[in-house]
Amino acid sequence: MIDDKNNRWQGEQTMGYEQIAAVDLGSNSFRLQIGRVVDDQIYPLDTLKEPVRLASGLTREKYLNEIAQQRALETLCRFGERLRGFQPEAVRVVATNTLRVAKNARTFIPQAEAALGFPIEVIGGREEARLIYIGVAHTLPLDKHKRLVVDIGGGSTEFIIGKKLDPLAMESLFMGCVSYTLRFFPDGKVDKKRFSEAEVSAAREIQTIAQDYRRLGWTEAVGSSGTARAIADLLEGNALNPDGLSGITREGLSRLRTMIIRAGSAAELKLAGLSSERLPVFAGGLAIMSAIFSELRIERMTYSEGALRLGVLYDLLGRFHHQDMRDATVQQFMRRYQVDARQAGRVSLTALDLLGQLIRVDSTEHESDVRFLRWAVALHEIGISIAHGGFHKHGAYIVSFADMPGFSKKDQERLAQLLLGQRGKLEKLPSAPSADSIWRLVFCLRLAALLHRSRDDEPLPPVMVKQLDSGFQLELPADWLLANPLSAAALADEALNWKRIGSAFRVKPQGQPAVLD
Repeated sequence: MIDDKNNRWQGEQTMGYEQIAAVDLGSNSFRLQIGRVVDDQIYPLDTLKEPVRLASGLTREKYLNEIAQQRALETLCRFGERLRGFQPEAVRVVATNTLRVAKNARTFIPQAEAALGFPIEVIGGREEARLIYIGVAHTLPLDKHKRLVVDIGGGSTEFIIGKKLDPLAMESLFMGCVSYTLRFFPDGKVDKKRFSEAEVSAAREIQTIAQDYRRLGWTEAVGSSGTARAIADLLEGNALNPDGLSGITREGLSRLRTMIIRAGSAAELKLAGLSSERLPVFAGGLAIMSAIFSELRIERMTYSEGALRLGVLYDLLGRFHHQDMRDATVQQFMRRYQVDARQAGRVSLTALDLLGQLIRVDSTEHESDVRFLRWAVALHEIGISIAHGGFHKHGAYIVSFADMPGFSKKDQERLAQLLLGQRGKLEKLPSAPSADSIWRLVFCLRLAALLHRSRDDEPLPPVMVKQLDSGFQLELPADWLLANPLSAAALADEALNWKRIGSAFRVKPQGQPAVLD
């Protein structure tokens, strides 16, 4: 990523899976999509969908209740059966708004992973928006004009302006068909006052982005996911759009709004095409869509079958072909925070060489560790852009809370631990089992940064490391240690840092017993 020489660690990896799968743990529905890969295109092979309505299980204090958890776990067990036999690398599971905000998500997710049989990534709102756009873009012609994509989910709504396959603006707002139905129509009753209150609330959210989005502009508006599809089906199937137009029109939306208020509830709408599954959350979704048309001054919106799960599949496919969005994000962060690329390159070569002495870096088993070490090395000095003092803490803060396209929240937490652990006391790192591979990565990053403290191109002496039951051992030429007293002292301090957390770090002059422990 930093230096072409690093490619020796990657090897030539090809797409080795005929089928890949995406699981979308949405706030309204859980969806599983399996795709068949043919010539870098994904053809849908199987789809499962269950209306779990996870968001309806959020208490006022933002805890996910037991009933919703049980519904989710039962669904995931069924999905897990369908995914039995899939390799971990061929499946990606993403969770959205409800598990972003649930305070007990950390205790629920391990249970969910056990039920499904695959790790779950909780993704940020803008990352969700990016993946939605990828899914939609792959179902539409690659026209030259800009598109606005709107996806009303159960707990959040994503807005993306993009051109061809590239998103240009992405936002996620805290409003969804489940949360708004529970908030404004808890008993299912709809009247003009309640509907107007829901529209006003949604309008306030949209106003935070409306000016910037209208300034950027778009030629075509596209809706994705269940709410947009349900509204489009109703308008088309009941001839509510003017002039026989397809999709969602402003006039058709206005007619539907009037009809649901007169009916008094979605259940009393005498219209063909409204499924019983969508019925309980329809009013909230309709109010949000009405506000979107009003605030963004939309006249007509088409519908696309592409959505988050398809975007996840294409993003997963890109990783197999070394088009991992996370690599692009790291490169962009290096530019944004003016990272010294030459120093990052020096530290990268040494850190990867050290890691290569501890594990087989060309094996799929350790592929994730190699990637995280690369990313950590590339970003280890981004905190200097804030202040040199405590720059490792600043860098950890940045990668913890910044929008990092392609990275899950768990990815960012792991990356932040590496940046935080690159120097100073090790006690500050969150507790992790001694067998956790993160300690090996921390060791390689710390040692490489220490050995390149001079920031010059002087070659290092032969460096040999190995992992012990109780920690690590480093071997360096005895004459080098004598000629570099500053580095020798730093290594002695390093041994003390590891000792404080109950781990050994031994420095052994080559040909002599270990002298620092």
